[in-house]
Amino acid sequence: WSRHPKNLENIDCYAGIAELPQMLAKTDILVCLLPLTADTNNLLDADMLAALPEGAALINFARGAIVDDTALLAALDSNKLKHAVLDVFRQEPLAAEHAYWQHPKVTVLPHISAPTDMHTASAIVAANIFEYRNSGALPPTVDARRGY
Repeated sequence: WSRHPKNLENIDCYAGIAELPQMLAKTDILVCLLPLTADTNNLLDADMLAALPEGAALINFARGAIVDDTALLAALDSNKLKHAVLDVFRQEPLAAEHAYWQHPKVTVLPHISAPTDMHTASAIVAANIFEYRNSGALPPTVDARRGY
């Protein structure tokens, strides 16, 4: 699923908010890696979570505010969803009294889903500096209009 239509060989592609429920209906494990923008804030609300098949699971490695916490807890408590793995939260650090800590269907991770490898990261930085010094070209940057 993406913001804009794509055609990829042997892959069912969905685009735009109108096609998200259709994609969710075919999703056993939803892995969320979206940026947090005005369009994705609370995107995974009660309606979107309800579009998932019975017994689906959610993994959120993106941003906490993409998931409506109340809706997620309700989906877990009703057995609509069987489990959630959460590495990011609306408020960080996650408050000690938050329901996620004690919920039997939630795995809380310490916001390290993708630790930086010092060797590969430094090679990327060095290559970017080399390219800038030789051509003046900057690596791809954040598009402030899109928010990522």
